[in-house]
Amino acid sequence: MNKQENIELQPLTKEDIRPLTSIMTRAFDNDTRIHLGEERGGPDGYDDGRLLMKWGLHSPTESFKVLLNGILIGGVILWIRENGKNYLGTIFIDPPFQGRGIGTRIWGLIESKYTDTKAWMTDTPTFATRNHHFYVQKLGFTVVGIKNPGKQKEEAYIFEKRMQ
Repeated sequence: MNKQENIELQPLTKEDIRPLTSIMTRAFDNDTRIHLGEERGGPDGYDDGRLLMKWGLHSPTESFKVLLNGILIGGVILWIRENGKNYLGTIFIDPPFQGRGIGTRIWGLIESKYTDTKAWMTDTPTFATRNHHFYVQKLGFTVVGIKNPGKQKEEAYIFEKRMQ
């Protein structure tokens, strides 16, 4: 990733739902192919806009589209809580832009925006080992639990990052 490349987080709008759904679908399907050998897969509504409409627009979240040099490449949904224990609902980047340090830079923008955060929580499927590397090695999260143990497609690691 060239440090000269400009990454922006801009508030999610209804007009972003269709193009972001295409990006989300490619990103989740890519992970499913890599980790499970299946062509398609993701949370309910990831591929038809319902997930982004429900959680990105019609919930108490702070949701953003991610632009790289003005080009839409991904999105982020965050729950910012009064107690400072915030939750990362999703961060996704179009596969052609993955593996370039962009996700790490996006996270840096998030941490610099929400400086009152005491801890960040998130979860990701146990099969998604690239995500584990990203959260633990790149962002400094630790595994603090497991949801739905023993159910391959539903099992997820729960991650936490305590802020100083």
